[in-house]
Amino acid sequence: MNDASPPPAESSQDAALTRLERRLARLEQHLGLPPLETPPVSVPPAMAAPIVAPPVPEDLESVVGQNWFAGVGIVVLTCGVAFTLSLPFPSLPSYVPSLLGYLLSGALFFGSRAGRNSFALVARGLSGAAMILLYFATLRLFIFGVTPVLALDSVAGRLLLLAAVAANLAFALRQPSNVLLGLALLTGYFTAAVLNAPEWLFALLVAGSAIGVLAARQRSAPALLLVLTLPASYLSYLLWMMGNPWAGRPVHLATSPSAGLVALALTWVIIGLGPLCRRDRAGEDQLGILTAIFNCTIGFGLFLVHSFLAFPAEFVTAQLLAALALLGLAAAHWRRGESPVSVFFYAMTGYLALTAAILRAFPAPEVFVWLSLQSLLVVATALWFRSRFIVMANFPIFVLVVLGYIVTAERETGISLGFGIVALLTARILNWKQERLTLRTQLMRNAYLACAFLVFPYALYHLVPLALVGVAWVGLALAYYLMNLVVRNVKYRWMGHLTLLLTVLYVAVVGLTQIAPAYRIASFLLLGTVLLVVSLLFSKLRERRRAGTGGPPP
Repeated sequence: MNDASPPPAESSQDAALTRLERRLARLEQHLGLPPLETPPVSVPPAMAAPIVAPPVPEDLESVVGQNWFAGVGIVVLTCGVAFTLSLPFPSLPSYVPSLLGYLLSGALFFGSRAGRNSFALVARGLSGAAMILLYFATLRLFIFGVTPVLALDSVAGRLLLLAAVAANLAFALRQPSNVLLGLALLTGYFTAAVLNAPEWLFALLVAGSAIGVLAARQRSAPALLLVLTLPASYLSYLLWMMGNPWAGRPVHLATSPSAGLVALALTWVIIGLGPLCRRDRAGEDQLGILTAIFNCTIGFGLFLVHSFLAFPAEFVTAQLLAALALLGLAAAHWRRGESPVSVFFYAMTGYLALTAAILRAFPAPEVFVWLSLQSLLVVATALWFRSRFIVMANFPIFVLVVLGYIVTAERETGISLGFGIVALLTARILNWKQERLTLRTQLMRNAYLACAFLVFPYALYHLVPLALVGVAWVGLALAYYLMNLVVRNVKYRWMGHLTLLLTVLYVAVVGLTQIAPAYRIASFLLLGTVLLVVSLLFSKLRERRRAGTGGPPP
């Protein structure tokens, strides 16, 4: 019996693994392969990616202490210096305070230029303070002193004040700050109020609005147009319209010169073109909508009120020119960006100006004829603008014109027939070019046809004798049937049917009691004959359709 036992299985497996590892090591050594576990490769510092630390947010204390205190401090110091320069200083020559202001303004300009790299915020504040002091030192030559150095109504004095404004504008246009440019524009508008000279005011209004629009385009800063240029322009004009009621002047309405209306119109035309001149404009946006709304309400509102109160002789001409300018703005907005809201406001305001001119130019009742013709003009331009909003807004206005004539006219003169013709023409125009208005329903066309259906019987009732009303309405029904044959529209056929039914009702109610027997018999015979002929024609048409289709008509 053999006492030797076989080696354990684990020991033989370990030995096999050991031999395999040795063989692999010899192969790696023979092939020159690196070991599997290699130490990390060191990267040179120059090739290492820089570690960017996340930005540390500024705490509230830093914002208040560094930014707010700097701005408030500069404003307070500027006010202090301005108050000092406004003192009379009777013991000094009148030009000395202004000279000191110029020197201090130059020092602030130099300080802002020297510290623009290290202290950018403080440098911008010093630039604004220097601009204010430069303008205030110039203004000190005319007011605040015991004896003014120059008079505001002198050419030299006005040119000097404008030179200060031009210097501020030239400096602000070279700076990236929109606040400085806005400050320079404000000095120009303030100068327009201070000079109290209409011709200078008008020139500064037009120039200021043009500079504001161009600067807003150049810097892509809509706030310069909407927040500064628009309100400052109209406020300056309002102050002049009220007689510049400052420095003790009483409030009164400025009644000359009428060139102010032209300057105001040029101002809101330039401001209205502002949104179209932007570099980053992409269709309709909030800036364009708000500019159109404020331009039409405030700008044209001032124009309408001032021309009505102060220039009655030029009112009609002014409103006609305003209508052309506003419709031109609407066309420009539609051509450049197809802005539906801006087009709607400018176009409707232009129609309002045209309405004001018509109301002043023509007496009643002729004025209603021109107002109805204006309705056709509105629909025609709405087709060009592709604006269904204008068409929808025009319909209630047209209804009010018709009702206004009915209420105010003492007797019918045939103008109601014109209303009916305008309603029919409008319906035909809408049906002819309906694809330009994207009108998917028949609502507006049916509304104008309904107006014609009601207006024509009303007009004939008042124009012809009572005994011939039924005859006239039968003729109207036949005219509708004739129109159906011409334009091939079933709506006119239905208008003829309804007119005949209305005639039956009239003859049955009024004809039996208020018409003489001879006219009553003639009305009944004519109406009955027409009804029978129409019935026979439709029976014939029904048979023809059935024979053509081989079955009952649809």
